[in-house]
Amino acid sequence: MADYVLVHGAWAGGWSHEGLAGELRAAGHRALVVALTGLGARKDELHGGITLSDHIEDVCAQAEQAGFDRFVLAGHSYGGMVITGVAARLGARIDAIAYLDAFLPQDGESLWDITGPFEHNHYIETQKFTPGLVAPIIGGNSPRATRHPLLTLIEAVRFTGEEAKIARHIYVFATGWQPTPFRKFADRAQADAAWEYHEADCGHDVMQGQRAQVLAILLGAAA
Repeated sequence: MADYVLVHGAWAGGWSHEGLAGELRAAGHRALVVALTGLGARKDELHGGITLSDHIEDVCAQAEQAGFDRFVLAGHSYGGMVITGVAARLGARIDAIAYLDAFLPQDGESLWDITGPFEHNHYIETQKFTPGLVAPIIGGNSPRATRHPLLTLIEAVRFTGEEAKIARHIYVFATGWQPTPFRKFADRAQADAAWEYHEADCGHDVMQGQRAQVLAILLGAAA
């Protein structure tokens, strides 16, 4: 039996990972779908002061509460920022880290640093009348989508050396979503022999578009 910690993206909630988590549980494993402060099931807690550090702490605290000593850590989209920060805290306890069509920052980089003018304009313009709270950049018509705290997008991750203790690194790139901000991260992972690289023939939401493939990748990560 393995333990899995799943982190959703911006403007989303745990519901985006529940199907995948259910299949991991059906395969005999434990799966924690993290509830990030101010998003999804915790949308009533949303305010403009929430930081990336708050979301990193959510993951660490909930993994501890679940009794997960060692685990496979996976993050989708913005969740890549969060799991990178978790890796810098708990790397020695993480058997594998998987980026599911996700941002892949380096030391000292924020999400703002690794996105471009289109995203920057959206982040600033859409929070003018809801200070600190950015409107969805995709999926805005979904009744489950929420605004997202701006501070999480401009706070940088900092490496500690702990992240280097993770043995397996996985990147899953969705080839069916264009234009995509994730090509450069996919190229970096594909070019690095230390990474396992996969392509999913679907849109950005790989957990739905190619669930069987993602499930197989995560099950293999615990082998």
